[in-house]
Amino acid sequence: MRPITRKARELRPSKSGNIPDDLNSYDEPIVLRGLVNHWELVKKSLHSDIAAAEYLKAFYNGRPTLTYFGEAGLAGQYGYNDNATQLNFKKEKAHIGGVLDLIITYLEDSAPPSVYIASNVIDSSFPGLRQKNDLDMSFAKLAPNSESPIPSIWIGNKFIAKCHYDASDNMACVVKGRRKFILFPPDQIENLYPGPLSPTPGGQAISMVNFCDPDYQKHPKFKQAEEKGITAELEPGDAIFIPSMWWHQVEGLDKFNILVNYWWSNAERFMGSAMNALYHSILSLRDKPAHEKAAWKHVFDYYIFNDELLPTQHLPPESHGLLSPLDELKSRQLRAMLVNKLNR
Repeated sequence: MRPITRKARELRPSKSGNIPDDLNSYDEPIVLRGLVNHWELVKKSLHSDIAAAEYLKAFYNGRPTLTYFGEAGLAGQYGYNDNATQLNFKKEKAHIGGVLDLIITYLEDSAPPSVYIASNVIDSSFPGLRQKNDLDMSFAKLAPNSESPIPSIWIGNKFIAKCHYDASDNMACVVKGRRKFILFPPDQIENLYPGPLSPTPGGQAISMVNFCDPDYQKHPKFKQAEEKGITAELEPGDAIFIPSMWWHQVEGLDKFNILVNYWWSNAERFMGSAMNALYHSILSLRDKPAHEKAAWKHVFDYYIFNDELLPTQHLPPESHGLLSPLDELKSRQLRAMLVNKLNR
């Protein structure tokens, strides 16, 4: 991979835990240095690997959780087999205390098996942990339409979470181990060569490009993505804000890595998943004749992607119906209508 020289913009909070009220005004990733330096887990992590593991185990309630296991030599590159029909690792329920013990055991191994706990909701496995390890994000200002997000924890040895996007805004807080982020704006999707919609390592399509050794003959447009890329390297205590739909690859650079993240959206709670719209479009539009698809593109631009007032500006207010802004009642009516139509 050619070096990406553009670095993510950095802010240094006036004090630990202090998040800018205008965070939503940023349309690109922002690094917040030292945001969670005050967390007790960060302090334990900086003290020693064993101290971090024992601190987590003190809160663990014994509930098994989904864990990724990869053979030695995988080097944490969770992805696909050669023809992208199956994942190259196993997903199994495991005891988190045992996973932490494995990571400690593997610290002296030069090529250990890969083990990774992804997106474990903290309150489900570590009740009480948030008391001294949480953000006061003032979500009433950042996302007035959203409930306060429940953080998730990510635990593993050295790994690469291949480039993907999330449909929500994301605050990722590095707790243990150094992390490298490689990020691309949403308009680079074509140049990143997304993989299958199913199966996926973590729910979203991932880039099929091997960033460690890109095949420019197979993926020539990736060179264009590199020109738009942004990088950031974070130390324990640092955090990064990643706006929704930004593609990002996350690399855990050390032999023991922990991250806590928060996802949220400022969309109204009654809105449905945009992925459902994508799947429905595959069902209803993708394989239509070319001239029909071209015409429907204009229809979608008119009703969805242009100025939201455009479809109603020439109509009497009482006739707007579904063309007016959705509320919870209209969303329920629309959902019921769709379910009825899909079941016919």
